Order: sequence, then structure tokens, then C-alpha cells
Amino acid sequence: MLKWLSTSFWDFIARFILRNRIILLITLVLFTVFMAFQWKNMRFTYTEANLLPDDHIINQEYNSFLDKFGEEGNLVVIGFKDSTFFTEKNILLWESFISEIKKDKAVDFTLSIEDLKVLKKDTLNQKLVLVPFINKSEFSPKYLKEKENEFYNNLPFYEGMLFNKETGSVRFAIYMNKEIVNTAARKDFILKYLSKEKVAKFEKESGIDLKISGMPYIRTLNSQSIISEIGLFVFAALFITSLLFFFFFRSFRATLISMCIVIIGVMWSFGTLGLLNYEITVLTAIIPPLIIVIGIPNCIFLINKYQQEIKKHGNKAKSLQRVISKVGNATLMTNLTTAAGFATFMATDSELLTEFGIVASLNIIFLFFLCLIIIPIIYSYMPLPKEKHLAHLGKNYIKSFVDWTENTVRNHTVKIFSTAIILLALGIIGIYQIKISGSIIEDMPKKTGFYDDILFYENEFDGVMPLEIMIDTKRKKGALKSVTLKRINELQETIEEIPELSKPVSIVNLVKYSKQAYYNGNPEYYELPTKQEEAFILSYIKNSTNGNQNMMKSYVDSTGQYARVTTFMRDIGTDKMKKIEERLQEKIDKLFPSERYTVTMTGKAYVFEKGTHYLVKNLVLSLLFAIILISLLMAYLFRSFKMIVISLLPNLLPLIITAGLMGFLGVPIKPSTILVFSIAFGISVDDTIHFLAKYRQELIANDWKIKRSVFSTMKEAGVSMFYTSVVLFFGFSVFTLSSFGGTVALGGLVAATLLFAMLSNLILLPALLLSLEKTIANKEEFLEPTIDILVDDSDDEISTN
Repeated sequence: MLKWLSTSFWDFIARFILRNRIILLITLVLFTVFMAFQWKNMRFTYTEANLLPDDHIINQEYNSFLDKFGEEGNLVVIGFKDSTFFTEKNILLWESFISEIKKDKAVDFTLSIEDLKVLKKDTLNQKLVLVPFINKSEFSPKYLKEKENEFYNNLPFYEGMLFNKETGSVRFAIYMNKEIVNTAARKDFILKYLSKEKVAKFEKESGIDLKISGMPYIRTLNSQSIISEIGLFVFAALFITSLLFFFFFRSFRATLISMCIVIIGVMWSFGTLGLLNYEITVLTAIIPPLIIVIGIPNCIFLINKYQQEIKKHGNKAKSLQRVISKVGNATLMTNLTTAAGFATFMATDSELLTEFGIVASLNIIFLFFLCLIIIPIIYSYMPLPKEKHLAHLGKNYIKSFVDWTENTVRNHTVKIFSTAIILLALGIIGIYQIKISGSIIEDMPKKTGFYDDILFYENEFDGVMPLEIMIDTKRKKGALKSVTLKRINELQETIEEIPELSKPVSIVNLVKYSKQAYYNGNPEYYELPTKQEEAFILSYIKNSTNGNQNMMKSYVDSTGQYARVTTFMRDIGTDKMKKIEERLQEKIDKLFPSERYTVTMTGKAYVFEKGTHYLVKNLVLSLLFAIILISLLMAYLFRSFKMIVISLLPNLLPLIITAGLMGFLGVPIKPSTILVFSIAFGISVDDTIHFLAKYRQELIANDWKIKRSVFSTMKEAGVSMFYTSVVLFFGFSVFTLSSFGGTVALGGLVAATLLFAMLSNLILLPALLLSLEKTIANKEEFLEPTIDILVDDSDDEISTN
């Protein structure tokens, strides 16, 4: 038996806390101040979540692509669908709007109507030159009408890139500096030049409805939404939990004490993020409200136990001692199991989830110490609770609920097991209906303007999520060889046949455009040169290159060995993405022999989709790890394999029911929803521990009379379990206020799971104990438990004076 988990140890802890109250309070204040100073180190994320470990092959391929071509998510697009654009007024308004943007150091270059260049043949110097598309000195209606016609009909190179010929939609591009696109400077740029006010001003003056998108823009506004929701969640969680707490206890001071504890816990959670220098992401942003929701049940158990003891004998010192020595042990175990549910995320090898697991599990343990120290000390200085503060212990609605559960367990055992089996079967059927989703934008706020703009680009330009194909020709200048160009062209034809992908862009497009320019801009010649044309047309292209003005730098690396094909994809499901990937891979294998080429698919959309599959696989393993870890904790608590099985069944059933509901309701498995199971399992086991801990006490006190012990346990533990479950249900429901689909799903599913778990622990668990009483209630398994929660009921007291 370990001394630190023995009864005598908890007696020592009780004496230590109550005899060193001032020192402990000062220590807590100093530590809180220290954690508050760490807030200055908090950072907000400026990139998408990378769900794969750094050494994963997909990440390595993506990093290799970035080394060759730089950051691919640096494009901001501004588009519209308006036939009045090609007028002098609107073009001048646009030029005024974009000119200030172009001057900023955050911009590499822009591609829009006022600086659009077209290729022209310079016969004298035998090269192709870029000339302005629009002559700013001539803005007559006739001239602009001709230019509009030329724009849509004579520039196939820009089709799909700058305009949709069929619908008349237009989009212009801002290429941000790749060095700052993943820094705070990106946010400053977006909020300065593309704010609602600036865009609204242009729209009012021109009558054109602008649509803005692109990864830098989406990431910035997405981050702003995350930041704004932190305060919403914290205040909403504080409001709902304090309201429920007061409703249950009808005590302002008990409510105030609990709120102070969880507020300190929130301060520590922010401090932990700063201390560890972690970024605030969509996951770590929910930790502060999680601390509130998880911390209140600790307060409920401890304060409820204190009031129960006061009601029994009215001795404050003895009550405080028993709060620590009796409930402290069980509360430690419940916090350990909850922390274990979060800690399992550290086994995923995903930096995002590892940081979430570390911060969440650490702060849950911090909460335990906060509650165990502050509640007894504060109550030691306060007068005894009045009769009205204890009245909730006998409330009719609580008594009615407990009586209903007791009657159900006593008289309807067969119905309980039948219902459990039916729900289990339905859950398993539902699980087979679940689909996996790997979309970057699926969980983004649906009610925001930038999400509506994403849908505009989905419909008009087939999406904004980049998908890249990098071709290694394994020899310098190999990307410009005729055979390579023809292979790339055939691959692009396959991409154009896939409706979920946009028109691709590569060196092939530039070569086609060069041939068109050679033939004086005739769009009928927008095609690859023939064998006879190659020599003189490619020489024109080579003569046109000049340092940083190299026309091919966006499509071919500096050595000419690597080429890229860029396309954009719609927000599609994982199943469709997998089929598209298989189709492209089949074509790549056919066109590019492995001995001559190495071709890799990459890009943010591709990496995220692969990361989702990796995460689902690893989080299933982490859930199994959580079950094993918590089983070991239960084994240490009860020293009985049968009791481990009995304790796990009421907690696994709610997980299966929730998973089944996801299948029937069409809620997919994705990074946000897969978190539900480990979190809910870690928390729901808390009720089981409290129930079985009290059950063991009652067994020994009632001379191993099973029925009496079970029903006594239901009456006493049922109240706290009901309180905490209701608080947890409504507390997690706070996350449904989020504008992020993933956070809404997380909150709703965890809340539902915990509600099922409460009913399971108050009905199924007692029924199992009663049905298996002859095989589990024996002194060999219970008489010498590893953790003895009982304390002597004698009148030994600890002075609090």
C-alpha cells in the first residue's frame, strides 16, 4: 500500500491544509500573479493546423515543394460578378482602391486590370515582351468595350485564373510576400486594406459587390473569430454554471467561492499557454471555458459533502476534515481520469493535439489542488451554513429524481438490460454509417461574410483550396523538354475533366500563351508548339527571361528540373477526394514513368485531408489508450477485475450511443468530433468513481448487505452526480454558441454523451451491481482496497483556530 494514497496520508493533508491556511493562500496568490505575467507570451496562430507529425512523408513532400517554389498559400483574390465594371468610373475607382495596397511591403505583386500585362511579339529582338493590357490615356466607352471583349475572348491564358468566360465573373489577385504571410504582419495588412469599412466604401461608390477570399484572408478572419469567441465562451460558461450552481445550492457565498476558483483556474490556463509558449488555436481556445465547466463539479462534490457533514453533526472542524480526507481521495481520482482523457492526445504525434492535451491535463490537476485548498480554508473562516443553505439537500425535485432512479433499478432490471442491449445494437449500426471528413473549410463559421465569399469562388472558380502537383524530371532543364510539356498537358486535360477541380496552371499554359503571342495574339493558336515550331518559339521564350522578370519562375524552379501544376479544389468530402486522388495517381503513373520522373501531389488541401485520416487512426488508438489507462486507475482503486469491467460498461455504452447518433444524423468523423470520445470518457468515469467509492463505504458500513448498500449509495451519491451532470451538460452546451461547426459538434456531442453517462451510471451501474452481487461483493476484493476512502467516524478534530 502506497503511503501517499492511504487514509493516514489524507488525514495528514487535512491537518496540513487547515493549519497552514495563511501560507497556502499567500502561495496561491503569488503563483496566480506569476501565471498572469506569462500572458504576455501568448501567441495566436497564423497558419492552418498541421495534423501530421513533422517527419511524416506527406509533410516532407510538402516542405520539399515549399523549398522549390515557396509558400503556396500567399494568394488573396478579390472578385465580383458585375457587367458594369468596364466603365471609366469603375476602373478608376478600382485603380484607386488597389493602388494603396500595391505600395505596401507585404505585397509581392498584384494581377488586376490596371496592371495586367499581355504578351506581344518583338520581331526585331526576337523575344516576347509584356505590354499593358489597358492604355490609361484612352478610356472612351468604345475602347473599354473592345477591351472587355478582348479580355473575355482573346486571353485564354487568364481564363479560370482571372475570369470565368461562361458567367462573366472576374477575380484579381494579390500575391503577398511569402516571408510574412505566416506572421502577424499578414493580419495587419488584411485588417488595414481589406476591412469591412474600406470594402464597403468601394462597393457604395461603384455599385459592385466585392468577394474576397484566398488562404491569407481566410486564415486572418478565421483567427479573429477564434479570438472573439474565447471571451464569449468564458463569460457564457461562467454565467450558466454560476446560475445552475446557485439554483442547486441557493447560496451566494458558495456560488461566489466556486466562481473565484474557476476564474483563477482560467487565469492559470492562459498563463500555462504563455509559459509553454504555445499558440492559441481553435483547440487551445476552448481550454479556459473547459476549465470552468470541469472545475464546477469539483466544487459541487466538496461543498455538498461539507454541507452534508454539517447537517449530520454541526461540527465545522470535523466537517472540513472529512471533506478533505473522505472526498479528497475520490476527487483526486476523478481529476486524474479526466486529465488522462485529455493526456491521451499527447500520444497522437500531432503538435496541435499534443499541446492541447498538455495544457488541458495540467490545468485539470491544477484545478484539483485549487479546490482542495481554497474551499476548506475559506469555509474555515466563515460561519456555519444556515438552514436555508442546507435546504437543497432535501429538495423535492432531487428527491423525486433519485426515487425514480431507485424505483427503476429496484423493479425494472430486465427493462434496463433490454434497453441497454437495444441501444448498444443501434449504436453499432449507426457507427457503420459514419463518414470521415477532411475539409479545411467545413468547420469555418458559416454565418460570416468570408464564408459566403468562399462559396462564391466555389461556384465561379471551383474553390480556393490549393492542390499542387510537383514534377521532378531528374535533370536540369528537363521541365522545358517537349516530351515533358506534352505529358503535363495531358495531365492537365485530365484535371479539367474533374468538376471538383479548377482549371490548372503550369509552364504548359505559358508555352501555349507564347505561341499565341508569336502568332500575333490569335487565340486559335493557344496550344503547344508543334515539333517544327518548338525551336523558334522556345527561343523567343528564352530571350524573354531576365533575372527576377523571369516569366517562368512561378511554374518552374531556378534549375528547370522541377515543374508545378497548380489547381484549386472545391470543399468536397473525403470520399470524393480519395477518388480524385486515385484517378490522378492512375494518370500520373501512366504518363510519368518512375525511372524518369518523380511526381508528388501536395498542397494545403491535400496535406489537411491526409492529416485527418492520420488523426482519426491515431485518436482511435488514443481512446483505447485512455480506456486502458483509466482501467489501470480503476484497478488500483478496486483491486478487482470484475469491478473494472462493471465500471467500464456504463461509460462505454454512452460513447457507442453517441457514435451511433453521429452516423444516423450524418455528423462526420473529423478532427473536432473525434475528440469527443476521449474527453467524454475521461469525464463520465468520474461519476462511476464517486458512485463505487461510496458503494464500498456502504458495503462495509452495512455488513456487506448488497441491496441496502446500492440504494443508500444512490440516495447520497445520486444528488452530487445529478448536480455535476447537469452542470457539465449545460456547460458543454455553451460551445454550441460557437460559429465554428467543429466546436459546436464538440460541445453538443460531449454534452449528449455526459447526459447518457449520468443515466447509465445511476441506472445501469446499480443494476449491474445488484445482478452480479454474489460474484463481486466479497471481503477479499473490498476489505483491503488500495485506496481506503473511509475515515474514522470518531470525534477527532483538527483545530482551525
